Amino acid sequence: MITIISGTNRVGSNTRKVAETYARILEQKQVPYQFLSLEGVNVLQRDEAFMAIENEYIVPTTDFLIVSPEYNGSFPGVLKLLMDTGKTDKLWWNKRAMLAGVATGRAGNLRGMDHLTGVLNHMKMTVLPTKLPISQVDKLLDAEGKYIAEPGTLQAMERQVDEYLVWIGAEQVA
Repeated sequence: MITIISGTNRVGSNTRKVAETYARILEQKQVPYQFLSLEGVNVLQRDEAFMAIENEYIVPTTDFLIVSPEYNGSFPGVLKLLMDTGKTDKLWWNKRAMLAGVATGRAGNLRGMDHLTGVLNHMKMTVLPTKLPISQVDKLLDAEGKYIAEPGTLQAMERQVDEYLVWIGAEQVA
């Protein structure tokens, strides 16, 4: 099971739209996943609601697909707090992640994915070397503005997912 994390708490964000596009790709490949959006999640304290998220989305998962927007040249604080509020060794150690960066600018959050990789590596997580920067995301969406529609970007996302599935040893690669 792969847990997709939409790494921002902004409602209606492009990050969520990219994460939902990844969910569609996994569905097409018949790969089980669950979806964690940080919209409305209180990451400031480890209360019952936070522990429920840990127990449902993080503890049972060994593989993550993290979609992170560019926030001031890095990644969102809410995503960092998700990692910092819990017990790192119990939640994150010896797990794997695939990263995609999202930006309306031209770099697709390359720097933020490097920062996030450093944090994940410090938490003893292994990160797929192929990180996908998705630049000018607002120009890549379908007519309704819900999903990535640009063919080249969709192909890159599918190739990255295929590589990740092989890398983690998943049997189901379409």
